[in-house]
Amino acid sequence: MKKIITLLLISLCLLGCSSKENNNLSYKEIMKEKEYTIVDVRTKEEYESGHIKEAINIPYDTIDESTNLDKNKTIFVYCRSGARSKTAYEVLKKLGYSVYDLGAYTNIDLEKE
Repeated sequence: MKKIITLLLISLCLLGCSSKENNNLSYKEIMKEKEYTIVDVRTKEEYESGHIKEAINIPYDTIDESTNLDKNKTIFVYCRSGARSKTAYEVLKKLGYSVYDLGAYTNIDLEKE
């Protein structure tokens, strides 16, 4: 009986570990359905060396309650490796934004400039 309860608890924990919403939809599908803003959370220099088309640059360590993004739009964040975008995701989520973490810049299949 203890093994069954333990397995159930582990299963529930694993199912609840995802920090992203609507994991069954790809970011491209979500972008077709909703108004959105793409935020590059890397440094200004990284952003200027190349970024996703139409992305705005807000370095992750400057995101706080004074950040002014449209809460009616879905926010997509990304960075170089995924670490800073995860932090930005968590902060924006706490601030009440609908936000998705795209992860690493090189892994995103969107037009770049």
